[in-house]
Formats: sequence, C-alpha cells, structure tokens
Amino acid sequence: MSFVLSKKLPTPAEIKEQYPVSEDVAVLKKQLDQELADIITGASDKFMVIIGPCSADNEDAVCEYIGRLAAVQEKVRDVLVLVPRIYTNKPRTTGAGYKGMLHQPNPEEAPDLLQGLTAIRKLHMHALRSFRMPIADEMLYPENFRYLSDVLSYVAVGARSVENQEHRLVASGIDVPTGMKNPTSGDFSVMINSITAAQHGHNFIYRGWDATTSGNPYAHAILRGAVNKHGQSQPNYHYEDLRRLYDMLSSHDIINPACIVDVNHSNSGKQFMEQIRIAKEVMHSRSHSADIRSLIKGLMIESYLVEGTQKIGVENHIYGKSITDPCLGWEDSERLIYDIADRV
Repeated sequence: MSFVLSKKLPTPAEIKEQYPVSEDVAVLKKQLDQELADIITGASDKFMVIIGPCSADNEDAVCEYIGRLAAVQEKVRDVLVLVPRIYTNKPRTTGAGYKGMLHQPNPEEAPDLLQGLTAIRKLHMHALRSFRMPIADEMLYPENFRYLSDVLSYVAVGARSVENQEHRLVASGIDVPTGMKNPTSGDFSVMINSITAAQHGHNFIYRGWDATTSGNPYAHAILRGAVNKHGQSQPNYHYEDLRRLYDMLSSHDIINPACIVDVNHSNSGKQFMEQIRIAKEVMHSRSHSADIRSLIKGLMIESYLVEGTQKIGVENHIYGKSITDPCLGWEDSERLIYDIADRV
C-alpha cells in the first residue's frame, strides 16, 4: 500500500479540551490580536517585528529566547510590537530533513505526530501565558490550523503554499493578520491573487465539514525574495520593489493594503548577517516615501540565542542554535531591534 494509516489522531476539539486556554489568557489573546490588526489597518502607527528561530526545536531554548525578547519589548513598546516566531512545522524543499516539532518533538528521535501535537500546543500556550506577547506560526498544513487557532495572533502562508487553493480558502476563515508570501518565482500577481482570495468568503470542505468563511480583511503581503530559473536568489526588498508593490496593490481591490518584509530567505540569500543591512535599507525606504511608509507594516527576522546553524545529531550540540536555516545571534538581534525602533 502507498498509505499506512497507523493511528487515528485526536481532533482539534479534543486537543483543545485536553489542554484548554484559560479565560484570562483568552482575553489577553484577544487584546494582542487587536494590537496586530490595528497595525495592519493603520489604526496604530506602531511597527511590527516578527522575530525568532527559523524553527522552534526545543521548548526551553525557545522560551528563554522569548523571555529575553519580552524584556526588550518593555523598552520599545511605544513604537514596536515584537511578535515571537514559534514555527513548529517546517517546509522542506526536497521533502527531506527536520520537519519541525509537530513531527519530531525531539529532533534526535523518530517522528511521533501524537506527541508532536501535544508538544506544539503546550509550547504555544506556555509562551502566551508566560510572556504575554502575540505569537506567530506558519500554516504549513491548513487542516492542522485549528489545533492552534486559539493561541496564534499571526499566521504566515509560505512561498511554496501561497498558490495552493486550500491555503487560500482556510486563510479566508482566519480572524487574525495572515501574511501571504510571494511564491518562490517572485511573481507579485500570484501573491496579490492569494491576498484577494483570502479577503473574500468561500464555501468548501474542511476537515469533513461543509465550511463557509466570511473573508479575512487582515490578509497581507510578505516579501521574501525569489529564486530565478538558475536557482539564484533574487531580492525584492529594494525601494523599487516596494514602490512596484504599492502601485500594484493600489490597482486592485485590496482591503488594508499592507506588507511585511522578510529580511532572510531569498532576500538575504540565507546569508543571515545580511538581515541587519536589509532591515536598515527597508527602514530607510519607509523614511523616504510616505506611500512606502504606509505600506510596510513590519519586518520578519530569523534570530536565536546563538548565531548560525548546526546539524542534528552532532556530538557537541549547542543549546539555542538553529538546526534549520542560520539565524542572527541574540546580541546582534537586540541591537537591531533598538536600531529599528530608532528608525520608526
């Protein structure tokens, strides 16, 4: 057989019943959701910084990182809203490699999806309850979104997923800011089509239900660079790119036109230290043009306790160092956040 169905996993409702969000945390999340929504709509002049590890591989290290981030948030709260990246499932270009905590709660052990579902919910709940910051994760698997729908304040749809019909339809039923990345080809029109689809209501089959959505007015663009036909990175964070996106969004029927710039991935060619320079260039573009200032609502940055990356299974594993894409270290990240705050 091509499929081996080994066990029936609990539904999102069953997982939520087993690990419920308390009433005070639910109230907190609603406030955090509104804070991010206000940035997307322009009701708030604050700037969003979605920052954290490429992949959330270890709860202790991730929470130590967020704890440091929470201390910095207190110092920049007048101008910035810091959004911890807690990415618990990871797309893999070839299908090989670590697919995130959802698959492997312990990266050194065999996949266990049942334990993974429990682990990612516990991690998100712990972070939200303890650090009281809005949390971001990627919606890699649309049918899994509801396992975390009551704890996430920001959702990203990746470059490989943004053309997928199911991702677009599920995004239309999400009630928090949802970023639609440009596809790996870099085609802005594909990204804008995905935003349009997410902002309209739809009727479709979801987890065996006849589902109807009302549309997500907070769906917006994420620029992450592109890859050409030769496999070379092509950035799209420059002033001319931002100007082009502003003009294209203006010619479409987009509610709350907004964009987050991902300063890593193909924008940096995965040269993680380039994130610092790119972030500063984007902030300069905002200061140069009122149109671009109104469009660019935030930055996405990959950062962890220790800079760089390491392989899984190494003998001298370094705590708080990425096991997927290379990230900025903490000291550089902290300095960059203060620099962004100064430039807002």
